[in-house]
Amino acid sequence: MEYDLIIIGGGVAGCAAAVTARQRNLSVLVIYAGDGALGKTKLIDNYPGFPGATGPRLLQALRDHASGMGAHLVRRLVRRVMPMGETFSVLAGNDLYTGRSIILAMGTARVKTLPGEEELVGQGVSYCATCDGMFYKGGTVLVVASDAEAVEEAIYLSTLARVLYVKERPHQTGELPDTIQVLQDKPQAFHLKGEQVALTTDRGELVADGAFVMRPAVAMTQLIPEAQTENGKLVLNSSLQTSLPGIFAAGDITGTPLQAAKAAGEGNIAALSAAKHLILLNNRTKEA
Repeated sequence: MEYDLIIIGGGVAGCAAAVTARQRNLSVLVIYAGDGALGKTKLIDNYPGFPGATGPRLLQALRDHASGMGAHLVRRLVRRVMPMGETFSVLAGNDLYTGRSIILAMGTARVKTLPGEEELVGQGVSYCATCDGMFYKGGTVLVVASDAEAVEEAIYLSTLARVLYVKERPHQTGELPDTIQVLQDKPQAFHLKGEQVALTTDRGELVADGAFVMRPAVAMTQLIPEAQTENGKLVLNSSLQTSLPGIFAAGDITGTPLQAAKAAGEGNIAALSAAKHLILLNNRTKEA
């Protein structure tokens, strides 16, 4: 199914955007990986109309409102947003969704990458087993994993190639196929070794045909590398649009102040901007 708007993030900004977009009669998909900082906040006193609210209570009220307005909410980690002309493909978990516009509202999650990792994206380092696994069929791949959710991806890759599984953070793996070798090395940095990818660890060096990095969060440079950034932040215009037409941002991801009221307002602005963008697209299609 193709949506008019896909919102990545189910917090204040994302839900506010969803409500406004539904009021503009747009079909809306909200994808969120977790409850973020708001879900851990014990007390909020500065959000209008909710004095003394807890973060989880406010979050549930926001999601209930968005859902009640007709937005579709799913809980999955978005791994990649891919521009496809006048639409965008969004890879969330192992599912692919299509949207005519996007709002980035993922909050302030910061992802620390390994040295050499970002430089090798597309040159042997990948964040998507579904997208790139077939490239390494019959070979050997590294899986650098930060949590147990990476196990599913590693099992899939093991049907295609031999897997060397390295834990970036401690986690349980359970029983794994014989084609997955769990190593005790601690990853330190990536580099190329001829036509292969090498991972330096505290125990030496691991060499493979490709490497898959699986974390519970995705850095902006990984999610949508085509978007212009400056000092690690998205470059936005007054309509909260990124350097890519049709992709907008709202909430804590846009910078300070990191407050729920500001996030709600930006979610509203981003949704209105997305609606305007879609009207222009429709007009161009009619003229063509």
